[in-house]
Amino acid sequence: MVTTVMNKQVILRDYVKDSPKESDLVIVSNTVELKVKSGSSTILVKNLYLSCDPYMGILMREPNSSTMALLDAYVPGKPLVGVGVSKVIDSDDPAFAKGDYVSAVVDWEEYTTIKTPIISKIDVNINVPLSYYTGLLGMAGLTAYAGFFEICSPKKGETVFVSAASGAVGHLVGQFAKLMGCYVVGSAGSKQKVDLLVNKLGFDDAFNYKEEPDLDSALKRCFPKGIDIYFENVGGKMLDAVLLNMKKYGRISVCGMISQYHLETRDRVHNLPDIMFKRIRMQGFVCGDFQDRFPKFLEYVLPYIKEGKLNYVEDIVKGLDNGPAALVGLYHGKNFGKQVLEVARE
Repeated sequence: MVTTVMNKQVILRDYVKDSPKESDLVIVSNTVELKVKSGSSTILVKNLYLSCDPYMGILMREPNSSTMALLDAYVPGKPLVGVGVSKVIDSDDPAFAKGDYVSAVVDWEEYTTIKTPIISKIDVNINVPLSYYTGLLGMAGLTAYAGFFEICSPKKGETVFVSAASGAVGHLVGQFAKLMGCYVVGSAGSKQKVDLLVNKLGFDDAFNYKEEPDLDSALKRCFPKGIDIYFENVGGKMLDAVLLNMKKYGRISVCGMISQYHLETRDRVHNLPDIMFKRIRMQGFVCGDFQDRFPKFLEYVLPYIKEGKLNYVEDIVKGLDNGPAALVGLYHGKNFGKQVLEVARE
């Protein structure tokens, strides 16, 4: 006899026009059978952890050429979609057995049926919390690694600036830079986050951008001889100030521009000529561009995790009902480190 259970989902009510609000998302319930159809080549998973990521807000907007270049936009009336860590409940795919743990792109719900190549089996012999696969050993970790090492080609002793440095990606970039002997400064949006960067994560310096009347002056104070590498998470006025302070032949890795995602009229960047004058190399990217580097990334990061040389910060919110608040909180700087939604333990 097939068991049927209730299945909560987080649904997009309608396309958003500005920054997402909790009211743009609604919790609904349906039923799901805990059995997949024979011959379907699918697996049924129970979602344990869901990743909350800034790009998800972009996908809530009505599709345009920019969002379509990133990922498929969300559909009103349907669940959000994102990276999750899940346990296989039933399988019609020989590559996955009941009881396996997987990292996959899933709907924001308690149970999801998957038929997609964007799925990987988790090696439980790597003794880390399963939630790490939503961040440190997932998209955030690979993004930090690829953006810093593959794009910026850092050298020991160089100066590195990271904006949104207490976030999921930024706090890893800063530590990667310190581990290879760079001088690292981060910006964040509160005194508590600045303290986290300096006192726990080992940044050489940090500042609260909300308390700086002049970002150019703040950067000149922290980098009197200029910036070799900028890991860009913010955009707008921060990018404009950074361009004035980059060294000749500096490198900028563009991971995100969270200050610009939900503006009707985006901030103008006035100092773009500095890219030419200083021969700056500036490159945007998304995590999927470097998926083939994942084994190399694991080879790099796992020893540091085992040796306790890397501090990973998670901000875990429990319960699917709290998913809208956790996700929307990203756009107001409420998270410390990687924002994770815990749906279930097992």
